Amino acid sequence: MTAAEHIPHHQALVREAGRVRLRVRPTHAPAPGELLVAVQVAGLCGTDIQMLRGLRDDPAPVIGHEGICHVVAAGTGAPDSLSPGTPVLVNPTHRSDPSFLLGHNVDGLMQERTHIPATAVHDGLVVPLTQPPDPVLGTLIEPLAAVCYAFALLGTVGPRTLVVYGDGTIGQLAVRAARRWLGEDVRVVLVHHSRDGLEWSARHPVAGTELLLDGEGHEALRLDGPTAVLLATPRTGTLNALESALRLDCRDLTIDMFGGLPPGATSALLPGVDLAAVRAANCAGLPVPAAFTRVRGPQGRSVRLTGHRGVGNDHLLEAAAELAGRPDLYRDLVTHVVEPREAAKIMNSLSAGLGRNVAGSRLIKLAVQFPRTPPSSSLSSESA
Repeated sequence: MTAAEHIPHHQALVREAGRVRLRVRPTHAPAPGELLVAVQVAGLCGTDIQMLRGLRDDPAPVIGHEGICHVVAAGTGAPDSLSPGTPVLVNPTHRSDPSFLLGHNVDGLMQERTHIPATAVHDGLVVPLTQPPDPVLGTLIEPLAAVCYAFALLGTVGPRTLVVYGDGTIGQLAVRAARRWLGEDVRVVLVHHSRDGLEWSARHPVAGTELLLDGEGHEALRLDGPTAVLLATPRTGTLNALESALRLDCRDLTIDMFGGLPPGATSALLPGVDLAAVRAANCAGLPVPAAFTRVRGPQGRSVRLTGHRGVGNDHLLEAAAELAGRPDLYRDLVTHVVEPREAAKIMNSLSAGLGRNVAGSRLIKLAVQFPRTPPSSSLSSESA
């Protein structure tokens, strides 16, 4: 590490007793096989908000799995390709080691310095970034990679129409990226779960995208040919969106349960179908070919179901290249860019369930920028 990179303490946004507090933590050298990375910018995602609100029991005190970093120190035995100074992405999901899920059961990126465990380093989850986008857009790499994965699945059916449920970051990324991965002629429909979301989309239009509000007649859409549905919903909304999609008037329907499911989720419209197992069948880009399950939907129609967890490294690099190549298409999605102290205030407001409006505007993606100067030790006992 250079003198500028070697800091004895670092700032971290830490979950403590139901609140997020800005703390100073000691910065330790990496153990054998580990990496220490400096976080340039980190993003807050919908899953993180669920954790802040106590809807998930993930134990990591420091959340965050989206962002751009660079290596500042490597433990003995770490690959030469990950030498100090290398810009990197961290793939947050380990396909075979459940002990590593970045920002969920190991401390994540909402801090100036993050240790990456040896299991993640050894198995290639730290990815050198050869084509970095604008740093703030780095918060969109991982979610766009997940959209890329979804389109790799849905693209196998050659859809003429894409129906996206959900007006958060994933849904907004999907409608912007659809024609890149599904073809210029695909019809795109975005179904919103709130009128506020619908109004935001109307103010930030994507050419050729139809905007609808859930519950206001979208199930009567005229759909010709293969139709792909992306459930870009929080886990609390996925079942309702799934059942709404199953009622679409469509003879050739494929549904990707992107948004996750509550434990033990079942649907009366799909008796006997283990929805969680269907969703978990694809993980981090494997298997190839991907797994689909045929089910019997309402009125006896055959429906293809799929889902996925995590992303592959190729998805991350493809998303980074897309953001670097077409930044203006995605820039409006990073609606709030703040320093750590302000981030703590926003996160605490979100944890209290006070909606998605921050500083008078709708939050799509929060980007937290970490300074490269050593923090003041006076922060060590300060809360936000």
